[in-house]
Amino acid sequence: MSVLSDQLVTFSILAYLVAMVVHAVEYALGNARVRVDQPARELVGAGVGAAGGAVSGPEPTVRAATAAQRTAARARLAGLGAVAVTVLAALLHLGALIARGVAADRMPWGNMYEFVLTVSFIGVASWFVVLWKRPTLRRLGLLLTLVMVLLVATAELLLYTPIVPLVPALNSYWFIIHVSTIVFSSGIFLLGVVPAGAFLMRSGYEQGRRSFPYLLAKRMPAAAALERLTFGLHAFSFPIFTFAVIAGAIWAEAAWGRAWGWDPKETWAFISWVVYAGYLHARATPSVKRNVATWLAILGFLTVMMNLFGVNIFFEGLHSYGGLD
Repeated sequence: MSVLSDQLVTFSILAYLVAMVVHAVEYALGNARVRVDQPARELVGAGVGAAGGAVSGPEPTVRAATAAQRTAARARLAGLGAVAVTVLAALLHLGALIARGVAADRMPWGNMYEFVLTVSFIGVASWFVVLWKRPTLRRLGLLLTLVMVLLVATAELLLYTPIVPLVPALNSYWFIIHVSTIVFSSGIFLLGVVPAGAFLMRSGYEQGRRSFPYLLAKRMPAAAALERLTFGLHAFSFPIFTFAVIAGAIWAEAAWGRAWGWDPKETWAFISWVVYAGYLHARATPSVKRNVATWLAILGFLTVMMNLFGVNIFFEGLHSYGGLD
């Protein structure tokens, strides 16, 4: 089962990469706003042209409208194909986690490698929920699959750890309670940083900026929709993250005789909590610009990544369960 898990992780990386490429194809086809089922003749009066403007003469206009329909159909097909491949990648990803858990005879959260795999899976699974409710945000899939390729490939290439039993301190029912909520909230934060970054680029583009990286957001959803999604994801995840921190303190009291000792992971968890609380407060304050608040959300995610990678690599403490040599 361990070998199967490793193979499924490799296949999932390849599938995420293919999904990213297909998303890029949809993105490159442009803003095809013509309905696929709309007859070309109905578009004549609207003056749909090859370059988006009016074309003189009925026949050129019909041909241009037909070409626009074909572009729209190709874009839609590419988008649906990208989603299908992303689903396949997520199923392979889930299969790898299940196989890893069966092989280890425990939940697959015992080290840094397993934690990254689980957090990234929660992020992509949450994306499907968002996509089901807001299909117009599908083009965010390009950024999401890019993030998935980077995270899962990093886990496989740099963080891989053979299966070993849990350290004694983790053999507790609090392992399920605390780590599951940390994993879930971190996965939602991971998803939340995608529309946050897209919003900053798109809002700059809507304000007339045409330099890098704002030009990359030319075909992204509207900035207002991206900002609302960013806020909704963080508002949903923050209470879960808060519960996870409290549960960790209760577990620490039971395991080590103190609820809080400013261990490096505890310190950075507190920093993350403060930053995310600051983001939600700034977002609810009318005088704070949306761009400023969104930067706080991105900063919050950077503190989560510091807690996950930096603390495990550069610091020693009671939470040193990364599994890295």
